[in-house]
Amino acid sequence: MGSLRFVPSPIPFRYNFVYSATANQSGRMQYHKIKPGQSKERISRTEFIHVFNNANILAVRPLPLSTSPVFQLEFYI
Repeated sequence: MGSLRFVPSPIPFRYNFVYSATANQSGRMQYHKIKPGQSKERISRTEFIHVFNNANILAVRPLPLSTSPVFQLEFYI
């Protein structure tokens, strides 16, 4: 698998929440809803998928792991 490329936005944008899907050390996925500067709440996979499929997403940022086939990401709404 090649490395993922991420091009940051040249301008700041406003967002209310960040949703993240990351792997813990054992490889299990963990899903979080983050309100910047206020809270980080663990959520279910079902909730993460529902928001991903139904929300107006402003940006998606891949979070590659160098030696793992696990695909991690954050998205901003």
